[in-house]
Amino acid sequence: MEHITLLIGIVIVTALVFDFTNGFHDTANAMATTISTGALGPRVAVAMSAVLNLVGAFLSVEVAKTISGGIIDEDSGIRPEVIFAGLVGAILWNLVTWLAGLPSSSSHALFGGLIGATVVSVGLDGVNGDAIVMKVLIPAVAAPVVAGIATVAATRLTYRLGRGRSSEDTAKGYRAGQIASAALVSLAHGTNDAQKTMGVITLALVTGGVVAPDSDPPLWVIVSAGLAIALGTYLGGWRIIRTMGKGITDIQPPQGFAAQTGAATVILASSHIGFALSTTQVCSGAVMGAGVGRKGAVVRWSTAGRMVVAWVLTLPAAGLVAGGAALLADQGNAGITAVAVLAVLACGAIWALSRRKPVDHTNVNEVGAPEPVGAVTAALRSVAPPPAGARPSAPESAAEAAPESGIAEHTPEQTPTPAAASSTTR
Repeated sequence: MEHITLLIGIVIVTALVFDFTNGFHDTANAMATTISTGALGPRVAVAMSAVLNLVGAFLSVEVAKTISGGIIDEDSGIRPEVIFAGLVGAILWNLVTWLAGLPSSSSHALFGGLIGATVVSVGLDGVNGDAIVMKVLIPAVAAPVVAGIATVAATRLTYRLGRGRSSEDTAKGYRAGQIASAALVSLAHGTNDAQKTMGVITLALVTGGVVAPDSDPPLWVIVSAGLAIALGTYLGGWRIIRTMGKGITDIQPPQGFAAQTGAATVILASSHIGFALSTTQVCSGAVMGAGVGRKGAVVRWSTAGRMVVAWVLTLPAAGLVAGGAALLADQGNAGITAVAVLAVLACGAIWALSRRKPVDHTNVNEVGAPEPVGAVTAALRSVAPPPAGARPSAPESAAEAAPESGIAEHTPEQTPTPAAASSTTR
């Protein structure tokens, strides 16, 4: 291994911590719908996703090149402490949104952190504006829209092909399809998100003079980044899995299969051309598309709205935190130590808050506080009734009987009778 100074070592460790948070923050992308429909048990699902994230980390380095030599100018005077400050901003934003159960973008948190720290320490000249627009901002807007539209079409096609057959006849096949498509999303996630940490570590090695500019990530960087994101994935971001699987819409196996297939296609295509897009936004857009694509489904637009707000805030929020950290880190060793101590204290406080209402594999499919049906949802339901002969799922039956109740806790075997639905308000 190359000679590494203490500061670069700290940056590498911090980058791997970010990679770990990226793993459990983004587990929901691949496995939320699979877990919510019962296609796989929670523990089995996250274990499979972890292994495939590790495999995906070895398949490409295009996104890593975008990070290490794309959005940040390597020759602008970037120092390792600047990268350290950017990573701190990204980690803290990841943990805040995890605590809130919001599937925000770990990728944009990283970009925002690096940009904010660079602007404060070096100035605007240290940021490649064209690369940010072309490879970050445009994909951020286009990718969830493309994934959503593709999933709407795929969901409608899926239900059309299964027309005339009972849900019991098709459920087994769709669940198998969900498992396969979830595996593909996990693999795609490894090819995109694991590489972002590789790019950051490579950038740190370049700024420290350890490797030459424009170098590919060394093998040990690829292995360590893959292992870190796989470990985070295995631990599971259960809060965000609950939001993705139950909070946006009630996912049925055909919808889950369509959403995951559409998302995997978009992510793999973007990884191939080096777009460092947000896999979270892609998968969230696909889940919303699956809800719109099934007649009679209820899309909880207030939850979707909170997610979009988090997406918009991610870049500037992470950038502001990283900018403040960069101001401290520029003061020398004392400043770097202060940033590290404050970051550890903040992470500990967030963890303590999360223990007040823990979410894990035992209660991930339980639904929290009920959410009222908004005007958009009510209008969509009035013009898109369930198809003739289709049996509504338990949450829809309860919602129709009590429109203000939101989401009802249920299991696939508990489909209430019309009498029970009309007399029970959940």
